[in-house]
Formats: sequence, structure tokens, C-alpha cells
Amino acid sequence: MSKAKLRVIPLGGCGEIGKNMTVFEYGSEAIILDAGIMFPMNDMHGVDYIIPDFNHLRQRTDLKIHGILFTHGHEDHIGAVRHVVEAFPDVPLYATRLTAGLIEVKLREARLGREAKINVFRAGETFRLGTFKIEAFHMCHSIPDCVGFAIDTPAGLVVHSGDYKFDNMPLDGHKPDYARLAEYGRRGVRLLMADSTNADRPGWTPSESTIEPAFDTVFKQASGRIIIATFASLISRIQLAAKMALRYNRRLAIVGPTMREYVKLAREIGYLDIPEPLLLDPAKMNDVEPHKLVIMVTGSQGEPTAVLTKLARGEQRTMDIIPGDTILLSSHPIPGNEELVYRTINKLYGRGANVVYDSLSRVHVSGHCSQEEMRLLISLTKPDYLMPVHGELRHLIQHGKLGVECGIPQSNIVIAENGTVVEVDRHHVRKGERIPGGWVFVDGSGVGDIGPAVIRDREILARDGFVVIAVTVDKKTGKPISEAEVISRGFVYVREAEELIESVKAAVYDTLKHTQSENGKRRELVEQTVGRLLYNETKRRPMVFSILSEV
Repeated sequence: MSKAKLRVIPLGGCGEIGKNMTVFEYGSEAIILDAGIMFPMNDMHGVDYIIPDFNHLRQRTDLKIHGILFTHGHEDHIGAVRHVVEAFPDVPLYATRLTAGLIEVKLREARLGREAKINVFRAGETFRLGTFKIEAFHMCHSIPDCVGFAIDTPAGLVVHSGDYKFDNMPLDGHKPDYARLAEYGRRGVRLLMADSTNADRPGWTPSESTIEPAFDTVFKQASGRIIIATFASLISRIQLAAKMALRYNRRLAIVGPTMREYVKLAREIGYLDIPEPLLLDPAKMNDVEPHKLVIMVTGSQGEPTAVLTKLARGEQRTMDIIPGDTILLSSHPIPGNEELVYRTINKLYGRGANVVYDSLSRVHVSGHCSQEEMRLLISLTKPDYLMPVHGELRHLIQHGKLGVECGIPQSNIVIAENGTVVEVDRHHVRKGERIPGGWVFVDGSGVGDIGPAVIRDREILARDGFVVIAVTVDKKTGKPISEAEVISRGFVYVREAEELIESVKAAVYDTLKHTQSENGKRRELVEQTVGRLLYNETKRRPMVFSILSEV
């Protein structure tokens, strides 16, 4: 143990936005920080969400995992908790009260409520997990009960900021713990791991309280229903919507099972102050005049199954867009989701709604620090080494440049992407080996059973469709003895492409008549021949399948 090094291994959140997860190993002991998901990109057809690849931990049978720590309750930090608990059912979880409640909801939905032990702590508390001494400190984000961690190890003190911004007017009144951060600076921080999401954004991130005037203007001007779309876990935004509804004598309906569960929980434990008479059962929305109604929904990122997206498509069963509705998108598109979000906005306009989003009015502010706050955190903690986290590669590199501007030597800036092992000891912090740190796709009930090959197939099917050729052949000679049937889906409409279909049939007959080989080889040759023909004629590459029935 005396020669052991601290190994910091990001499994998510480094080189991407989302699925944040980091492992800290010292000898045969370990802790995990966060377990989040990432939303699929547009070309990941059928994928529900993506989780970190933590097979490294499964394979380390010698490793004692003392606990999983959570910084806050957003999906990109707790969304994969059910999968981690399934893999490591005996590992205890550690979270603040609101975060623990949101985790409990997720585990109940996955029927794992009894599997995991959740230990609740408060910002400012200190506890020990094996060789790791953990100190939690309060940070401001766009959700209450957000913390960072100082992790005291035999290799030195590591400070992890979590997601944060330096908000001096937070809605809940709890400011960041500047004193604790400065204390770490005096004590000596070996490695600072800090949020990089807005590293390319100059200045300071506005306070959460600055969006109230924009909300007030929307409520003042709206003559019909107001539909507010945001993340289900964005508790502070739900509180603001309730405040505005009360101010303008409107009832508030929460639509969507996850958001309703989160609101119920947050009210029970005192993180949401919403009077009972203000809330309206969604089933009774039609009983309230439009100008007296506010509706909270999910779908601000254009998620296909979310309420707002279904409304935009006219597929939501319990309600529909009414001309004159005001849709307020209180969020900013996650990188990669822009196309989905703007497509949803266009469809909402097309259905007669008035849409307000952050490009038009300050109805959303980021929960992440901008460049001046990053400089302030570095100044407070005075780290020997800086490891930017929580961002795409461009964000990490830009954050590293800020660190150099603040006096950290370039050699002490550690840019590590997912799977890179960062070794920390009393003399050096350096990058080591690389372990798998890629994406695990969750598709329905399947976890990790589809990979890049399946995604590529889905992309081809979505782009060019498929063609199936069915023909009966003589078992001995392989010669065709029936007319070939050509079936096309997503490629061409068969009845309007008779000439092309006849060319396909002719190519099939010619291939079979001149091929002396077993059935499997004949199928392969038919598919290759038809594929070449279709590309030469259409410049498209549909998937081609052949069914040769032998008689």
C-alpha cells in the first residue's frame, strides 16, 4: 500500500457532455463519483440513452468499492444508478437529501428500491470510506442540494467541483462555500477536477434569479395557456413556475409521470413550496379556462417520447396544442440535440403556438460556470495540477488554457478523455494506461447488447431502406424454378419502379443460372450482384437480403 498510487479514471463526462462517472482507486480500494446517462445522438436510431462502460470495475474482482458518491440529482449524474446498483448491489450510495430522494424514485421505478442502501449527508459533513476521507462542500447549480467533494488520499488532496456556478443570489438562498474552497487552497490541493462545460464562454454565468423578469413578461402577455418545458429534475425552475402561477392567478398542472414524482418528492422533503390549492390534476385541465392555466411538461431537449415532443407531433393522448398557447422552453439545447429541439419548435409554431426560448428571451440561464468563475475557483483552491472534466474535448482544452493563464504550468494541465488513467502521487500527476471508456447503449430492456455494428445497420436502414429477393431454386442445380419476388421497404415503391424491379429479377436469374455452388454461396452472390445493380442505377445502397428456397 505504501507504494500505491491514486488512480483517477474518468469513465464518462471527459470528451463529451453527459454520462458523468469517475473512479478513484488506491491500491485495492475504490470509490465512484456519479453515475449518469447521456442522450443519444440523431443517428443512434432506437437507442433510449447511453451509460458509461464500467466493465473495468466488474473485472477488478480484487477491488473493494466503498461507496458511490453523487454530486447532484440531474440525469447526467444519477441516470445510470439502476445499472450500477444491478452490477454492484452491495455498494452503498451517498447523496444529499434531495439527490437521495431522486435516486430513490429511479430505483423504485426499476424495482430496485430494496437493493441499495442510500446514506444521506449534508454539505459541510466529513466521513471516511476506507482510505478515502470525504468532505462535501456546497456549490450552486440549477438544482438544490448540489455539492462538490474534497477527497483526502495518501497521494494528496483532490478537489472535485461537481457542476457549479458562483451564484451569489441563488433562489434557495444557499451560496457557494467560498470559505471551504479557500481553506483547501491553504491546505494544499494536489489535483483540481473542475467543470468545463462553459469553458468557451467569457464572463460570469448569470444568477438563476435573473430569469424571473422574463418569466414575468411571458405570464403578463400570455392570453391563453402557458406550457413550460424543462427537465423533470430542474426543481428551481418548477418553483419559479409555481411562483408565477400564484402571482397571476393561474392553476399549475404537472404532466408526465417522472416530473410528477419528482415534484411530489421535493414537496414532501421541503425543497418545493407549492400550496396544494395551486396544483391541478392533469385530468381536469379541460375544466379550467385557458388563461388561468399553466402546464409543466418534459421535452425541452426534443426527446422523442417526452410530452412536449408528442404535443408537437399531435400524438399526446391527454392534451393537444390550442392556437394561442404560449410554449416556454426553459432550457438550452444540449450539444448534439440542437436539430431535435429546433425541429420541435418549428412543429409547435406550425400548430399555432407562440414559442418563447432562450434565443428570444432570458427564460433560461446555464447552471454551469463561465470563464471568470473558473478563474476564481483556481484562485481559491490554488491547485498544483488542473484536470478539466465535464465537457467535450474543446471545452477541456480551453479550460486548460485558462489554468495556464492563472499561473498553473502547462505541464501540470491534465487533459484526459474517458478511459484515461490519471496517476497521482506525492511527486507527479501524469496520464497512464488507457482502459475501455466508451458507450454502452440502452435500447428498451437491452443493455449493451447492441454496438456500433448494429447502429450502423440501423443508420443504413433509415437512410436507404432494404430489398428482399425471394426465389425457389432446384436443390441439385441451384437453377431458379419460380419467378423471383422482390420486396422493398424504405428504398423504392415497387409499383412505381417496375423497370428497376425487372432489372433486379433478370440479374437474379442470370446469377443463379451461372453459379455452381452451395446455397449459402449463391445467396451471397445474389446479394452482391443486386447490390451493385441498385447502386449503379440509383446511387443508393439499401440492405439486400435473399431467400433461396430449395425444392
